[in-house]
Amino acid sequence: MPPQLKRLLPAFIIFILLFLILKHFLTPETFGEKGHYRYSSIAEVQQTQMKYAGKDKCNECHDDIVENLDMDVHAGLSCETCHGPGLMHAENDGEYEIIIPSEREMCALCHSMNVSRSTREIVQVNILEHNSGKKCIDCHNPHMPWELKE
Repeated sequence: MPPQLKRLLPAFIIFILLFLILKHFLTPETFGEKGHYRYSSIAEVQQTQMKYAGKDKCNECHDDIVENLDMDVHAGLSCETCHGPGLMHAENDGEYEIIIPSEREMCALCHSMNVSRSTREIVQVNILEHNSGKKCIDCHNPHMPWELKE
């Protein structure tokens, strides 16, 4: 055996032992029990409080708006994309307020110029120049954007 390997062999052995010791202490107890994940995480996720209702729940009370939206370029979006979590609102007959986006920043999340986005899918505008100082909803109805307000 070459002398270089004789000097490196103890370093490799120490490295491997250190790795195995760290793996033992850092691997969660239930990891690998039922698959390549931490099995106890399933119970933790089940205890997480739900926040989102889904578009079907919105449709129960707001069917006219959902119908308009389904004819629109925004049809693939959940209502909660813009209006935020709606489960508390839906379960309590509208007592809890939802977000009514009115500021430009909300629309800009999707519609501001971004070279990485496809312009065929999402209309993009320079948010700093396009009707600067006005709210988007002053001209556009987000539920029917093909109709401009007058």
